[in-house]
Amino acid sequence: MARKCWDEYFMSIVDLVAQRSTCLRRHVGAVIVKDKRILTTGYNGAPSGVAHCQDVGCLRETLSIPAGERHEICRGIHAEQNAIIQAATFGVSISGGIIYTTHQPCFICTKMLINAHISKIIYQEPYPDKFAIDMLHEAKIPCIKIQ
Repeated sequence: MARKCWDEYFMSIVDLVAQRSTCLRRHVGAVIVKDKRILTTGYNGAPSGVAHCQDVGCLRETLSIPAGERHEICRGIHAEQNAIIQAATFGVSISGGIIYTTHQPCFICTKMLINAHISKIIYQEPYPDKFAIDMLHEAKIPCIKIQ
């Protein structure tokens, strides 16, 4: 078995983190890395102590809200947001870090990643949010899709 490159290694971990997701629509995982060291992880799901969508259903599905729209109508927190929150909770600086994620970040997560000074975004799957990509171009933050 050939040794994985760093991007493949961290993407393998992202896939594992995503397995903790409780979202009914998509399982998303995120890992923030700096100097080839994992700083934080996150997956999408309801806040701590609150019922998960897999237990109470998905309001977005019930209301037929398409992907990429009306993010505020969701009980879940996105994986990228949870990775940032974990850093804040434990006092870990993620400034200059790289985020690996299963999916291209949405517009809300993109704004948070920009303000957290993430230097690069590497993802596996696209997400239907043109505004996010446009803002990353404007902020000059590379957003790279890999397999």
